[in-house]
Amino acid sequence: MSQIDALPPLREVIAKHGLRAKKELGQNFLLDLNLTARIARVGGALTGVRVIEVGPGPGGLTRALLAEGAAEVIAIERDPRTMPALAQIADAYPGKLTVVSGDALEVDYHSLAAGPTRIIANLPYNIATPLLTGWLTTAPWPPFFESLTLMFQREVAERICAHPGDEAYGRLAVLAGWRSEARIAFNVSREAFTPQPNVTSAVVHLKPRAVDPTVAVRDLENVTKAAFGQRRKMVRQSLKSLGVAVPALLKTAGLQGNERAEELPIQAFLAMARALPALRNA
Repeated sequence: MSQIDALPPLREVIAKHGLRAKKELGQNFLLDLNLTARIARVGGALTGVRVIEVGPGPGGLTRALLAEGAAEVIAIERDPRTMPALAQIADAYPGKLTVVSGDALEVDYHSLAAGPTRIIANLPYNIATPLLTGWLTTAPWPPFFESLTLMFQREVAERICAHPGDEAYGRLAVLAGWRSEARIAFNVSREAFTPQPNVTSAVVHLKPRAVDPTVAVRDLENVTKAAFGQRRKMVRQSLKSLGVAVPALLKTAGLQGNERAEELPIQAFLAMARALPALRNA
């Protein structure tokens, strides 16, 4: 697939507008239209779906999303150099592309969602994890989005999708596993980007799941921070920083205390988070 629309090839667009990727913006552009189309399709057909994209750059993934039938794409971009290239895409797809100029970490995503909405993005690596954490802790829950399809460094992707006992299992995996069904869809080699990053990347798909409303995000964050903050120690020791009766906390999760955080199932963390407020008030 050399072309998906009548617009110029991306390399010509980049050259015309002088879009040298900036390291300080976490930019690595995708130029392979086969790849951008594959990313667009990970979450299923886009017909009738509004897509929020973060960091479109010259618009490779943007074009794929529109070509795959997205009802509308809302692209959030802070680099003013990309605006002429994105305007050209908007002209080619009348009424279907809205560009929001601003910092993706400060955007009110709820206000952008109307009807079925997905977030699909080749995220700037320097803000990828805080963006994901923000989306996974949004309130109310279930969230405003149907799914997330996001590009990360492979190492981060493994942390998101890790299971108990995995070397990468930690706080991010507990959060993602609690609130979503997360999977690595496929890897992306360094050669697919301009400029080439130093690491392999991966596309992660996350689909929200129903959660127990009696577990507060802040309580879960406190429990996982304490447990993984000293991950090589037994949890009877690492959980002391919570300032509650640790034996009672462990009992709520059916734990002996000699386990380590990396061994605990997500349900154990949820049980302790659920019990934490009452133990603090005891």
